Amino acid sequence: MSSYSTEVIYEVVVFSIGDTKAGTKMGKLQLKNTEDDSLLNCILWEETLNRIDNKVFRSGNQLRIVSASFNEKFNNCLVSSVELIKEAKTGLNEEEREKVYAELISYFDKIKDQKLNSFLTMFFMENKEKIKITPAAKVMHHNYIGGLMVHTLECLKFAEINMDLSYYNFNRDNILAACILHDIGKIFEYTIDIESGIIDYDENFRKEWISHSQYGFSICMTEGFKEIARMIAAHHGRSEWGAIIDLNEKDLEPELYFIHLIDNMSAKFGKINVAQLEEN
Repeated sequence: MSSYSTEVIYEVVVFSIGDTKAGTKMGKLQLKNTEDDSLLNCILWEETLNRIDNKVFRSGNQLRIVSASFNEKFNNCLVSSVELIKEAKTGLNEEEREKVYAELISYFDKIKDQKLNSFLTMFFMENKEKIKITPAAKVMHHNYIGGLMVHTLECLKFAEINMDLSYYNFNRDNILAACILHDIGKIFEYTIDIESGIIDYDENFRKEWISHSQYGFSICMTEGFKEIARMIAAHHGRSEWGAIIDLNEKDLEPELYFIHLIDNMSAKFGKINVAQLEEN
């Protein structure tokens, strides 16, 4: 490794902390070069982590590497010092959260099944504050304050457009409800610090539930919404990706594939990160 410093500005993509075999902490940081979008994978030893506030490495932040050792291709490095250049937006502000929440629950008016409508209304009333701030993921997509609501709205809009274009006779109530509920367990699975925007897993949830999919599947089965439960069970697509129902199985309902594809569209092409929120 050779010593190297640069004035290039990087954007934080992913940051995580784990344990080394020696029992010390080690940070893994992936940065994106803002000039050419190339990726740089970095390691930070415990000594460095102790000197730098973790919120510096929040997704979307822009950094300058002050001191580091790079490999010959300059795509991996050991970081010892960084400078925060620009702090990213942590997500939706309070006014934006209220606006998006109102738009989200307006979809309940499109659901004609009274039992389903009442269930959704009651659940959202009881969990409003959690729903308004929860991210849709820790790393992969919509990982910011209010990200789950943005992701859910995108799914609803994508679903409506595709149902209107399709000759298949969808049960619209079930499809809309599956879009609304497919990730609802994340309001208990994740925690997010409103001040720093840092996301983590809720350890109490992980002791009781396998995943957010299991939670959504369970509450729908308990309420008698079996078709919706099956869509939630399959929305990750493959068992190795966390699906309870693997879409490789034979003779599955078209709705199961539909919700998976809609979820995937939002996760790939929606307002995935805070930078895309700031563009509007």
